[in-house]
Amino acid sequence: MSKKPTKYIFVTGGVTSSLGKGIVSASLGLLLKERGFNVTIQKLDPYINIDPGTLNPYEHGECYVTQDGAETDLDLGHYERFLDSNTSQNNNVTTGRIYQTVIEKERRGDFLGKTVQVIPHITNEIKRRIKILAKQNYDIIITEIGGTVGDIESLPYIESVRQLRWELGEHNSLVIHLTLVPYLAASGELKTKPSQHSVRQLMEYGIQADILVCRTEHNITKEIRAKLAQFCNVDITSVIESKDLDTIYEVPLNLQKQNFDDVVLNTLNLKSEKKAELKDWKQFLKRYKNPKRKVEIALVGKYISLQDSYKSIVESFIHAGAELETEVKIRWVYSGDITEQNVAQTFEGIDGILIAPGFGDRGIEGKIQAARFAREAKIPTLGICLGMQIMTIEFARTVLGLEKANSVEFDSSTVDPVISLMEDQKNVVEKGGTMRLGAWKCSLKLGSKLHEIYGGRNISERHRHRYEFNSEYSKAFESNGLVPTGFNPETQLVETLELKDHPFYVGVQYHPEYKSTVESPHPLFVAFVKAVQSK
Repeated sequence: MSKKPTKYIFVTGGVTSSLGKGIVSASLGLLLKERGFNVTIQKLDPYINIDPGTLNPYEHGECYVTQDGAETDLDLGHYERFLDSNTSQNNNVTTGRIYQTVIEKERRGDFLGKTVQVIPHITNEIKRRIKILAKQNYDIIITEIGGTVGDIESLPYIESVRQLRWELGEHNSLVIHLTLVPYLAASGELKTKPSQHSVRQLMEYGIQADILVCRTEHNITKEIRAKLAQFCNVDITSVIESKDLDTIYEVPLNLQKQNFDDVVLNTLNLKSEKKAELKDWKQFLKRYKNPKRKVEIALVGKYISLQDSYKSIVESFIHAGAELETEVKIRWVYSGDITEQNVAQTFEGIDGILIAPGFGDRGIEGKIQAARFAREAKIPTLGICLGMQIMTIEFARTVLGLEKANSVEFDSSTVDPVISLMEDQKNVVEKGGTMRLGAWKCSLKLGSKLHEIYGGRNISERHRHRYEFNSEYSKAFESNGLVPTGFNPETQLVETLELKDHPFYVGVQYHPEYKSTVESPHPLFVAFVKAVQSK
C-alpha cells in the first residue's frame, strides 16, 4: 500500500511583523494533532546568521535549544509547548544555513560548469529543507516563513513556495496569510486596505492565499469579512479572525470556534471523524484563569527590557502555576541595579527568586548580591545555568571565605576559579554552535531534593553553556552545606547543587524551561512554585 502524500501548509505574514505567525502555526498544529494527524512545524528565518546562537537576546529574544542541540528561533518553543513533542535542527532553517550549504556544494564542485544563482540553486535548497521532514512520515508539515511579504530577505522563500505549490499538485498544499486589520479610533473603523495590498503583493509573486487570518483589536463584522473575501479572492469562511486575547493559550479555542481546522482540512482534501475536543487544554485554561492563590517571584536577569529573552521561563511558570492553581506574578529585576545597599528593598515582599541564565560580566555582581540575600533570608530560589554558577561564586566568597572566587568567564586570572572553562571548550575559537548543547544525561544522588522532585535518579535535560562547576572545590562546598547532587555519568560534570537547611535553594546547570509544556509542566518548576507557596 503506497503512502499518502505529505500535505504542506505555508504560513506567511503581511503588513507588519510580530503579528503572531508562530502562535497561529502552533495553534493550528494542536488542532490538527487533536484531529488525529501526525503534525510538525518548521520555521524559515530570513536572516543571514547560521542560527540565533550568536545573536544578542535584545536583537532576537530567547535562543531556544532543541533536544538534538540545535540553537533555534524562540517560535520552536511555542511549537513544542503546544504540540507536546520535540522539534529538531530540521525544524529551523535560516538564510545563512541555506547559503552556507549551497556555497559548500559549489566549492566541492557539485555545480561544475554552472553559474550558481538564487534560482534554481538557492530555491532548490530551500525546497529540499522544507521537504526533508516528510521522511519522518508526518501527515502534515506546517512551514512558517519569517518576516513580512515584501521584505527583500524573504523573496527566495516566497519563490520557493510558489514553485513547491506547482510541484506538489492540487490539494497537497495551502497558504495561510496572516495580516493586520487595523482600527482607526478617529473614524471608529476597521480598515481592510493594508490586507488587500498585502495579498495583492503576494499574488504579484505568484501565490494566492487560501486562508486569511486577520489580527485585530476589535471583532471583524460579517461585512468586513465579505469585503476581505471579495478583494482577496478567498471564500468568506476562509477569513478567520485572530483577536487580541488575554493569553496565547486561548488562541486555539478561538480559531476552533471559527472552524479553522475544518477549513484547512477541506482545502487539503483530508477527512477526519475525530473532533478536536481539547479537554486537557480546556482544563489547563480553567485552572490558569481561576487561581486559588497568588505568589510573586522575582526574575533576576540582564535582559529585562526585552522579556522575550526569558520566554521559556515565563511559560514554564504559567504551566506550573496552572498545575497548582496558583497565579505566578513575575517581578522583573535588572541585576545591574542591585547593590548591597538596596538588595533588601529590591526584594521586599517577594515570595521566591529565580536567578536567570545569560552570558558576559554585565550585572554579575548584582546577581551575586541577590543570591546572598536569598540564601541568608531563606527565600526559595532557583538558579538556572549562569544562575547556578552565581550561587557557586557567592557561596565560595561568603561561606568558604574565598574572597576572590570567580568564574574564568569574568576573570581569567582569578586565584579561585570555582567556575572553570569546560575541558572540551579550551581550544574552541569559533563561537557559533560550539557550546555544550542539547540533551545530556544526569544522575541524581539518592535522597536528594532533586531525586524526590523527578521521582527517579536518571534524567536527561538540555544544556547551553561553556563553563562548569570546578570539581576541585566539591569537598569544600559539600562540607559547608552546598552539595553537588547531580552528575553527568560520562564526564562527572556537576549538574546540580542543593543547599542544606534551606526551604529551597537549588541550582541547575541545565535549562529545565526548554522541556516544559502545557500537557507536561516541568517537575522542577512545579516543585519550585510549591516551595514558594509554602514560604
